[in-house]
Amino acid sequence: MKVLDTALSLTVDDPEASAAFLVDHFGFAVLMGADGFVSVGHPDAGVSIAYLRTGLASFRPAHLAGHRADGLLLAFVVDDVDAEHDRLVAAGVTMLTPPETEPWGERYLQVMDPNGVVVQLVTWVTEPPAEAVVSG
Repeated sequence: MKVLDTALSLTVDDPEASAAFLVDHFGFAVLMGADGFVSVGHPDAGVSIAYLRTGLASFRPAHLAGHRADGLLLAFVVDDVDAEHDRLVAAGVTMLTPPETEPWGERYLQVMDPNGVVVQLVTWVTEPPAEAVVSG
């Protein structure tokens, strides 16, 4: 199998608000949109994120149309999580988790978008341990 592109779809109550959060604070751009749907992408990342309105009639499988994105987070690896912290705070973004460093070398912060989706920024301050690296 050859994967040509990667997209992540999240079901939220207000797709436009989540998309605008990534556009306004993280450098994403709107790729396409329609009633109940917005897709955003970032010029430096190989993934697009689609937000779908909860309960969208065209959602498949239909029995999951009413479910919301919950208990997940979007993680973006960045060069300097502390600089991003300062930039986001200056822009008025509330920190969910201020910068912390895990014992395995992951320094991260977390914010929350208007629909409750957690966005985590990560900088590796040391190389991740071998057991944490997945290779293909």
